[in-house]
Amino acid sequence: MPDNLYGSLLVNCTYKGVPHLREDETPPQGGTPGWAAIPNPRIGPWLRLMQKIAAEQGLVPEFEITLEATHHGPVTSTPTMFVEIGSTEEYWGRQDAAQAIALVLRKGLGLEDGNDVGSWQGNGEKVLLGIGGGHYAPRHMDIVIKDGVWVGHLLSGYSLPMDTPSQVNGKTSGEVAGMWKHSIKVSYEATKAAFPGSEVIAHLDHKSFKGWQKNAVTSYLQEENIRIGKPSDFF
Repeated sequence: MPDNLYGSLLVNCTYKGVPHLREDETPPQGGTPGWAAIPNPRIGPWLRLMQKIAAEQGLVPEFEITLEATHHGPVTSTPTMFVEIGSTEEYWGRQDAAQAIALVLRKGLGLEDGNDVGSWQGNGEKVLLGIGGGHYAPRHMDIVIKDGVWVGHLLSGYSLPMDTPSQVNGKTSGEVAGMWKHSIKVSYEATKAAFPGSEVIAHLDHKSFKGWQKNAVTSYLQEENIRIGKPSDFF
């Protein structure tokens, strides 16, 4: 199973330019390799809420509000996301960033006025399953920041391990081995479980794939009857 697919998404308040987790690090939060948690439906709406609050509190542009791709546990059957101050230990104690996150929780859970943010009503909306790209998923982020967009798992390139296929006369020959299909399958199923009644649509970061990788992913999604969407399909 792919070592880098552990299960949970993050809404991240990160000091600009400082990565939260290197791709070669083992996440300390645990998890089971090759497993994906049920993502919390509030991820997209809370990301947009955090962007709004961070701007109002003067944290932008020093801090960048981002999503992080699925990459760590813990193992849980409860719909899950992390909301965190990323970057380095120097910034974890920043009270202004912590207060912004506390306000997101207060508003998002409806503790302020009884109106929560991001409850899934299950009335047929489309949900983005991100495939490909880097740790902070910028091309998927470009879609998720739009009002009304729902998001499930985001699979970065390092969660899609592919063995380079053999070549015959300059063309790819045979099956593309590796655990990438498993990563897509469990992430799709977990996202579907999080959003009952939805249409889960795959969004590919096309530029992050080599030609043979994109062809393999596209063919597999078609085999599994998973629709591939353009950005405009989610608005």
